[in-house]
Amino acid sequence: MKYVLVTGGVVSGLGKGVTASSIGVVLKACGLRITSIKIDPYLNTDAGTMSPFEHGEVFVLDDGGEVDLDLGNYERFLDIKLTRDNNITTGKIYQSVLEKERKGEYLGKTVQVVPHITNAIQDWIERVAAVPVDGKEGPADVCVIELGGTIGDIESMPFIEALGQFSYRVGAGNFCLVHVSLVPVLNVVGEQKTKPTQHSVRGLRGLGLTPNMLACRSTKVLEENVKDKLSQFCHVPAANIFTLYDVSNIWHIPLLLRDQKAHNAILKVLNLESVAREPKLDEWVARATLYDTLQDEVRIAMVGKYTGLSDSYLSVLKALLHASVSCRKKLVVDWVASTDLEDSTANEAPDAYNRAWSLLKGADGVLVPGGFGDRGVKGKMMAAKYARENNVPYLGICLGMQLAVVDFARHVMNFPDADSAEFNPDTKTPCVIFMPEGSTTHMGGTMRLGSRRTFFEVTDCTSAKLYGDVKFVDERHRHRYEVNPDMVPAFENAGLRFVGKDETGKRMEIIEIPDHRFFVGVQFHPEFKSTPSMPSPLFVGLIAASCGQLDRVLRDGCNGHTVVAKQTISNGSLSPPVRENGHAKKQANGIANGSCHANRNGKHC
Repeated sequence: MKYVLVTGGVVSGLGKGVTASSIGVVLKACGLRITSIKIDPYLNTDAGTMSPFEHGEVFVLDDGGEVDLDLGNYERFLDIKLTRDNNITTGKIYQSVLEKERKGEYLGKTVQVVPHITNAIQDWIERVAAVPVDGKEGPADVCVIELGGTIGDIESMPFIEALGQFSYRVGAGNFCLVHVSLVPVLNVVGEQKTKPTQHSVRGLRGLGLTPNMLACRSTKVLEENVKDKLSQFCHVPAANIFTLYDVSNIWHIPLLLRDQKAHNAILKVLNLESVAREPKLDEWVARATLYDTLQDEVRIAMVGKYTGLSDSYLSVLKALLHASVSCRKKLVVDWVASTDLEDSTANEAPDAYNRAWSLLKGADGVLVPGGFGDRGVKGKMMAAKYARENNVPYLGICLGMQLAVVDFARHVMNFPDADSAEFNPDTKTPCVIFMPEGSTTHMGGTMRLGSRRTFFEVTDCTSAKLYGDVKFVDERHRHRYEVNPDMVPAFENAGLRFVGKDETGKRMEIIEIPDHRFFVGVQFHPEFKSTPSMPSPLFVGLIAASCGQLDRVLRDGCNGHTVVAKQTISNGSLSPPVRENGHAKKQANGIANGSCHANRNGKHC
């Protein structure tokens, strides 16, 4: 097994996750099998109870693992399926060591950070790296490890010590360290400054790790004299110093690495030159070029409570992007804070209220994502009501589906006190109730989590057609509350169809309003399995309906199991591939996510 460690210096938020994923993509294009590990130094056992404002979205894996959002990047880039063990946290390591200590497995020795914690980290890495994640048998060829945080953080010290020991444990030729650092350009002088990176590398070397190569983030390409200076002071060959400058979309990042021969440098360090081929990234080039040429816009109003941080909805944004590119549309996301739609805001902040409703009414489609807590719930319900009454394409995910059901009960079925038991336990009309697969007292890891199967009860429905007329689909879940099954007959008599259910028929998974352009709600999270090479069918349906292409998509997608949601790109042309039994065929190469424009301001996410 070969290992590539990606660390970060100077500041956080440089894009270590994208860099690690892009390295994996280039190595995979060289014919190697890749797996990934993310190390998060925080004490939490997992990301499940962390605020999206503080840490971004919680990404959910097939096995129910609630993990860092970077694992979503790995899956989208590399077309792999990771497990909860691919996300290492300080909490997990200490928990495992303390459990062994309580069992007496250390034979009465004094349990210390060195060697017991550091050994546990190394053992975990070796064990997880050997687990195949690409659907094939046997371990991968290369494991890409990303160390979260910034060099110098106190909480990272045990991991840095462990990784320093690990580099000697696996031996020369099996370990490559890529350090991601910042080379800022001061506006006053317009000169690229190397001192921050020099200090970062000095700190890294002082902790026992020596970088084999530098990936330098900057606004523009590194000048040759800057490379020479970095090489001299950081003791890294100039040929091993690469620029990751700002690009129009991050689908270009693997291409930047390829063009700068980063793969050759990594393969040389890992002694893999004889077994690897030149990277084939034609599909990447075509996709990145296609995205840059898109002109026709489709506007989607994203109505949520965490709109102040786009990372809170990262997978939703990427799924929207994948779908918009498949429909050859340029995505424009209008962020609408759900609280701004509520009547209380009209009195307290009328400008924000008017702006929010203006964005909602100006959108081609509406998306209400999941969330927890009662803040902003009324605004989300108002968005669902607006889309339903005005025939605007709507996709509600998890809570977005539940609130659409509550709105339907209140304003179509005339149950004014209808509500979710999550927000009003004493409601006389509980449309959404707690379903007993988790705990009401413990929060972490107690929800209905991971991949679950949804069976289509109605074949002649939009959702089934988008999925390619399959009998079932496997999608990932993260919730505690679900639609009350006792009220389903009344809902269906009033015109709300429950077209997808679990194997017991008691858990409602997909809703539709038949006479609406596109009104779909799902209890699961389809965004977690969307990739550029295979966009989520439901997101494709939302985008297609929003730009008037839904009839074509449904017509083209009803031929056997073929759906327009997945395409192969060749010379810029799109052709529909195949979905089987609710599962998609794997591509030879995973494709990274691109970027999306928000509110016409030219900013990228």
